[in-house]
Amino acid sequence: MRVQSLTLAAASAALLAPAALPAPVDTAHRPRRDPVVGDAVVQGAVVRDAGEVGAAELLARVRDCDQISRGRYRTDAGAPRTVPVCGTPDAVYWKADLDIDCDGRPGRRCNARTDPYYSDTTAFAGSNGRPLDAERLPYIVVPVASDTWDYRAHGVRGGSVAAVVYRDRVRYAVVGDTGPRDIIGEASYAAARALGIRPDPHGGGTGSGVTYIVFRDSRVTPIDDREAAVTEGTRLARAFVEGGGRPSTATSPPATAD
Repeated sequence: MRVQSLTLAAASAALLAPAALPAPVDTAHRPRRDPVVGDAVVQGAVVRDAGEVGAAELLARVRDCDQISRGRYRTDAGAPRTVPVCGTPDAVYWKADLDIDCDGRPGRRCNARTDPYYSDTTAFAGSNGRPLDAERLPYIVVPVASDTWDYRAHGVRGGSVAAVVYRDRVRYAVVGDTGPRDIIGEASYAAARALGIRPDPHGGGTGSGVTYIVFRDSRVTPIDDREAAVTEGTRLARAFVEGGGRPSTATSPPATAD
């Protein structure tokens, strides 16, 4: 949980242009999946999932805001309160910046030396009872429950599935940590990297243009199963843009400890 938001860099890292559609894949050779990016990869080319939901489809679905928070949030400490939390029967969402959360298990990129606000804990634990790994697990941060908004009262909890949209990219994550009660707009190192946003905890992130959509009453178990988050997120996003379907719970076999 970040105590104070960092000052964002003047510009975000350049977003890579989407690859052209590849030739049909030989079904005899099943492609492997990148659990961070969420696309299949065949000989270096990106193959889009048949059920993939585009950024434009999701953004059209959340164009209007039926505000469910009692007030609005800041994007950074000292900034005005401009961000409401909005809701539909199937999801809650907000549009904000993206600060880098590097909390949890220390690694080469996320530790007390690289992040001045580093904490070795996360609000929700991984499958082995240890804090989450921000370098490997795409997760988003919700504000700690308060009079402004109590995420728990709207079907959101640790492991809830989220679609995060930035420019033309859609990436799937879980709710993995809580942040300051008056600030919103934060995600893990891995989530930022998957979105093409500079993930450096000291000066990375982006100042605007990120949409967070959390599907109500959804959950990935264990919370750090990245593949399950992508699979369930894709399904829930498709149901969401089509205006129907209720979230379910995705469960995978217990993970072994490191």
